[in-house]
Amino acid sequence: MNDVLINFLIEAKKNTYADETGRSKVSSSRKESVDFEYQKDNMMYHDTFFGGVNFMGCEVLYLDDKVIWGMNYYGNTLDDSLSEEAMDKVLRPALMQVGESDVIPVRGPKNFDNGEYHYSFKVEGNMENFSGIEEIKKDDKLIYRLVCTGGVIK
Repeated sequence: MNDVLINFLIEAKKNTYADETGRSKVSSSRKESVDFEYQKDNMMYHDTFFGGVNFMGCEVLYLDDKVIWGMNYYGNTLDDSLSEEAMDKVLRPALMQVGESDVIPVRGPKNFDNGEYHYSFKVEGNMENFSGIEEIKKDDKLIYRLVCTGGVIK
């Protein structure tokens, strides 16, 4: 993937789910899905997910109406006392940091602290083929984990 597409992906991620305004939310593409979409010039990003504290989803990047890149993810909250709203207060600020560290820009930074919460993202590979694990700990106790995989689609 070239720098133009990577920069667009970063911009799209910061203007969809991670952006708490919800301005990029679009009609559900499937029953019970939550969908976000961002477009610029001949590029389009679409994120669809299902669920709340346990969720799964898929992001795709289109160039000239042809899908060229994608990522699947599954995340779950390991502490039943935490609500989706509480997790969003930790996860969204971390995801707004996408592209600001030396990890590939598919989720958040390597590390991010927000009060008693610690976010981390470990990823192997590159934009063409990767897998990663995102975790949130509260007071050193693991409370959330997400697994993602993705890359170029041909």
